[in-house]
Amino acid sequence: MVLLSMNELTTYRWSFEEDVNGYLDAGIRSMAVWRQKLSDFGDDKGIELLAETEMAVSTLMWAGGFTGSDGRPHQDAVADALDAIQLAAHLEAGCLTVYSGGRGGHTTNHATRLLKEALTAMLPVAAELEVPLAIKPMDAACAGDCSFLTSLPTTMELLDHFDSPYLKLAYDTYHFGRDPAAVSMLPELVPQIAIVQLGDAKRHPSGEQNRCRLGEGMVPFARILEILGNEGYTGCFDVKLLGEDVEGFDYTSLLEHSKRQFESWLASAAH
Repeated sequence: MVLLSMNELTTYRWSFEEDVNGYLDAGIRSMAVWRQKLSDFGDDKGIELLAETEMAVSTLMWAGGFTGSDGRPHQDAVADALDAIQLAAHLEAGCLTVYSGGRGGHTTNHATRLLKEALTAMLPVAAELEVPLAIKPMDAACAGDCSFLTSLPTTMELLDHFDSPYLKLAYDTYHFGRDPAAVSMLPELVPQIAIVQLGDAKRHPSGEQNRCRLGEGMVPFARILEILGNEGYTGCFDVKLLGEDVEGFDYTSLLEHSKRQFESWLASAAH
């Protein structure tokens, strides 16, 4: 069963409770939980609300910043990541999204060592609690302090290094759906994908992310969904929209449009 998820960044100004109720009203029964919104609402209250409404959690966002690019010492970022794994387990999340952190003043080799050290500490806990870690590479033009992983081949090398069923890939169409070479890699990526994030773009990224409504940009979604379906992908599709091109739409219409567009692509892929 293909499951559509809505990302809480899409409905940035709604509260956690408004997100849950708004998604359910739109017929969307899975969500990507943003730790900040959940914390504002209260972790225990949030877990209870999700259980009461039978809302599934596709992923918990996020852990990372192991290179110090966000100002935290490495050991603090690792400790926070271990807490995030525990929270993801309580939420019964499909995965925990993980950002490496930007390269900053480090060499790429040193940044990679810091990331590997963090993952070495995280993976035993992830395995014990059965929470896959979904590493998130990004387009270099907008990766900034979030990630020094800016190519799919480099990210796959990292996954191969650990060779763990609990270290997976978060594949975002906004970052890699516009590149025919990246799309052509999808068949070999599918076994490693924990979650597919859906974002469209009218132009190539430059600085801040600017995602448009699904189907109104450059991403060949019908082709991507066809490949994923043919290769047996069974995970969530998480709609993640942010930036100037979506700011003018009210959230209810944005949810309805996303769901309608996704379902039309699925129907096309089935034929």
